[in-house]
Amino acid sequence: MAFPAGLAEAKDEAARAALIEAGRLLFAAEARFVAAARTLDQLPPPGLPEVAFAGRSNVGKSSLLNALTGRRGLARVSATPGRTRELVFFDLASRLLLVDMPGYGYAEVAKSVREAWEGTMFAYLRGRPSLRRVVLLIDARVGFKPADEAAMRVLDEAAVAYQIALTKADKVKPAVLEAMRRRAETVARGHTAAHPLVLATSAETGAGIAELRAELASLARA
Repeated sequence: MAFPAGLAEAKDEAARAALIEAGRLLFAAEARFVAAARTLDQLPPPGLPEVAFAGRSNVGKSSLLNALTGRRGLARVSATPGRTRELVFFDLASRLLLVDMPGYGYAEVAKSVREAWEGTMFAYLRGRPSLRRVVLLIDARVGFKPADEAAMRVLDEAAVAYQIALTKADKVKPAVLEAMRRRAETVARGHTAAHPLVLATSAETGAGIAELRAELASLARA
């Protein structure tokens, strides 16, 4: 699968710096809430390019969105896994839509409700024409779980491009984090729709945030 030019394709430090700056400028712009949808008929009409953030419950999706935009309260953060129950859309500078997705794989959510969330989520992933990439978040402390592997299979089958980002990188020692990043790169190479570049991020320290902004800026409307 072909991917837009990003950090992995940067030929030198000047090109890399230009990508980082483009990401900084985009994410410094206004971000505003657009819509929240529990069912497909509540989705906003397709238009701007979209980037969706997916991962297990409590992996840090909302925290990462807040860190990317520099707005602490943009996405609601909850300490209770399974609290986010909607696809939540944010407009970034009228150039890109950021989508906070319900977490998957949380066993304590009632089975019928969990299946409804996942049905809507996967239907959105399969059928959204404006979706340019999914950022698949993996907790650096625990690595890949069966629910993550199932999500990657769905994305592969739907030919939806996705990029793995490790979260909570500040919670593990550097050697452990590097081993996890290399493991994630190996996993990515085994999936047809996965981007080869894996980023390690921390919403607390800002690690990896500039790089992820740069990657996503390459998908935004010019």
